[in-house]
Amino acid sequence: MPHDTPSWLKSSSLYQVYIRNFTPEGTFAAAIPRLKGIRDIGFDIVYLMPIHPVGTLNRKGALGSPYAVADYRSVDPGLGDVGDLRRFLAEAHAAGLKVIMDVVFNHTACDSLLLREHPEWFMRDAKGGPARKVPDWSDVYDLDFSHRGLREYLVETLAGWVDAGFDGFRCDVASLVPVDFWIEARARIGEKKPLVWLAESVEKGFVKHLRDTGLYAASDPELHAAFDVTYDYDGFEYLKEHFRGGLGLEAYLRHVLVQETLYPAHALKARFLENHDQQRAAAVMRGPDRLKNWTAFSWLLPGLIFVYMGQEHALVDRPDLFRKDPVRWEEGSKEFFDFFRKLLPICMRAKAETGIFHLVEICAGVLALRWSDRAMKTRITAIVNLEDRFGEKALPFALRGRDLLTSAVIDLAGGPDAPKTAIPKGPLIVRES
Repeated sequence: MPHDTPSWLKSSSLYQVYIRNFTPEGTFAAAIPRLKGIRDIGFDIVYLMPIHPVGTLNRKGALGSPYAVADYRSVDPGLGDVGDLRRFLAEAHAAGLKVIMDVVFNHTACDSLLLREHPEWFMRDAKGGPARKVPDWSDVYDLDFSHRGLREYLVETLAGWVDAGFDGFRCDVASLVPVDFWIEARARIGEKKPLVWLAESVEKGFVKHLRDTGLYAASDPELHAAFDVTYDYDGFEYLKEHFRGGLGLEAYLRHVLVQETLYPAHALKARFLENHDQQRAAAVMRGPDRLKNWTAFSWLLPGLIFVYMGQEHALVDRPDLFRKDPVRWEEGSKEFFDFFRKLLPICMRAKAETGIFHLVEICAGVLALRWSDRAMKTRITAIVNLEDRFGEKALPFALRGRDLLTSAVIDLAGGPDAPKTAIPKGPLIVRES
């Protein structure tokens, strides 16, 4: 784990924005008025999906994937110009937000500037043509990091975007790019200013598949030699199977312990229920109470809170990646938004004030997440009802204090001889006294 990972990241929150579909206009200028609202909810980091021109050869959909980058060093004119981007960054900083950019260094568009100028920097197939590791990614060709010139070009590219005002990088499919490149890039760019480094690591099954075919793929623990935070995809695969009804929750809970014990001591995970590649959480959950409980559960796990634009309104439809498809904000739930806005700072503050985490299963689908400091002077316990359980159950511990969501006084007995208590319908987050 990099020794200079900022301590505030453990209790931070990130808001993912796809500029093309964030507003009806789909521009930096149109997004600027929304920055204060993002900060007012409680977020401290904005993550911008790729802002570069999109390739046209083998393009997917009407406008193409933002991950098929045509030029790493320029801005998609459909989003605005460099001046608009700089104004966006300046306004974000004035609002108290850091901004990190998406970098896509595993591959470029099939007609990228880099392929035209340096075809020798690309992976080759048996016939000598440019190639890709994943056949389904038909709109891109993969880069070959054995070339020193490529590495220098990419590090210089990162340096230029830091000079433009970015505060860090979210690195697309970082597991497929050699870790030694990321280590070098961090060391060299970090001389400019402290940055946030977030790796989109991949599911364990994908790592094995690539390695079985003779290709490179880094594990999450390896990535933490360079990155502050990695995606929770190594665990999220268990959650997706659970949501489909094919797996109990225990597999994910066990993996959280693996992350806490077999990864570097200060490794952070990005905890999400949705992103641009996953279904909306509101579409997966059955009803508003379940969505609230799962949201609290995700945010109170150790790690960085990760939210996709529109999630705060419990939106069901996910914007299309390949065409103009603005977020339909008017379809959101005000009731959920009010809950979301109250919950986020509670979860961030709970992790900022403590540092020791324990997970207790009260019964199937009902969990207690307990945070405390080492002196046990601050104890915050959340009970989340993830599967709409009803009835009564004896708590394994007493719970006395004030509910941070409702301000209600809580006084529940616990232990082997304690009377049963009704299972809470929604999340209960108690600052113990």
